Amino acid sequence: MKYKRILLKLSGESLMGDKQFGIDNKRLAVYATQIKEIHDLGVEIAIVIGGGNIFRGVQAEEGGMDRTHGDYMGMLATMINSMALQSSLESAGIKTRLQSAIEMKEIAEPYVRRRAMRHLEKGRVVIFGAGTGNPFFTTDSAASLRAIEINAEVILKGTRVDGIYTADPEKDPTATKYDVITFDDVYANGLNVMDMTAFTLCKENDLPIIVFDMDTPGNLKKLLDGEQVGTIVRN
Repeated sequence: MKYKRILLKLSGESLMGDKQFGIDNKRLAVYATQIKEIHDLGVEIAIVIGGGNIFRGVQAEEGGMDRTHGDYMGMLATMINSMALQSSLESAGIKTRLQSAIEMKEIAEPYVRRRAMRHLEKGRVVIFGAGTGNPFFTTDSAASLRAIEINAEVILKGTRVDGIYTADPEKDPTATKYDVITFDDVYANGLNVMDMTAFTLCKENDLPIIVFDMDTPGNLKKLLDGEQVGTIVRN
């Protein structure tokens, strides 16, 4: 296996599948199957998932709502997605633990770093919900922070595109894909990989990011087998 411990970052929007809103159970099942494939190989897996399919703090601000209030609503949206993913993984036969950055003792453990690492060592998939627990930080920032805290070797950012391009491939047919790119080149070319706080955290802690297409079944396993899938960002 190329990596022993990973953090998988999923977007909330990806859970919509073909729907306009909410959660597509078929898409959840596809994700659970892919995660089970690498779990069965002995990979230690932590997951952070966004909440954009339900609610975003930025939306709230545009509608005149207080940003802090909106961000907390967004954190609750990530918990809904995390619970849905947990249920899907457990249906696939994987033991999981859900840890929340905001106390919700009836549905999740509080986030405790040492406990999370122990779960991983025991072969449980750990899902981190509610972002960092602070407003003004995205789930990308939560993914970077948690990955560094648990000593993950890489962040795997599952998206709907198969990597990082010189321009938006949906708008520019001449856009070409990078196989490898440095953090500095991403900065210099103004490419959008993660929000800048999350990205800088990864750069400063020498944590590589791989951006890949999670919607193509088998890609996750190929990545862990060491095949060239997506784009790797590193120092």
